[in-house]
Amino acid sequence: MAGLLMAGLTRAQQPERKEVNLGIIQNGDTVVFKNIKEVIVFPEREFKNKRDYRRYSRYVQKVKKVYPLAVEARELLVEYQPRYEALEDRGDQRKLMKKLEKELLDKHKNELKKWSISDGRILLKLINRETERTPYSLIQDFRGGFSAVFWQGIAKLFKNDLKAGYNPDDEDKMLEEIVTLIELGYL
Repeated sequence: MAGLLMAGLTRAQQPERKEVNLGIIQNGDTVVFKNIKEVIVFPEREFKNKRDYRRYSRYVQKVKKVYPLAVEARELLVEYQPRYEALEDRGDQRKLMKKLEKELLDKHKNELKKWSISDGRILLKLINRETERTPYSLIQDFRGGFSAVFWQGIAKLFKNDLKAGYNPDDEDKMLEEIVTLIELGYL
């Protein structure tokens, strides 16, 4: 006969921590249900030589440097998109974007000057990952088609592509792995 058991408040070495667990009693055995953290398993990365290991380590450092800006881009999109869309006058929309652009440049200009082209390439991929939109479409929506084409041309000069998508299952698999490890606090 199955019955429902609710384990009382448990205390173990931390008296202020309280936890309630649900479980059932079945044939005299108690089965407790408890939520546990998700465990993500990646295949162990093997390197052919020290050079490949150094390359991977540098890539990890670049992602760690760039990732906070991609997260900031996502947060700004969530904050500003409703405000932008609420403005009916195109002039007011442009003023809002100019103001945001100036704030961002003032905040990050000195840092961005020190970045390499590959840092920018990683940032474009991560912005796409975080916002689920390509940088090209973001520029097109907020600054207009002419600006999007202009910045795409500039990106192409530096062998980047604002229209390139983010594919975590194929070409961006290593980047996705590194970002996941950063989000979980392992890196």
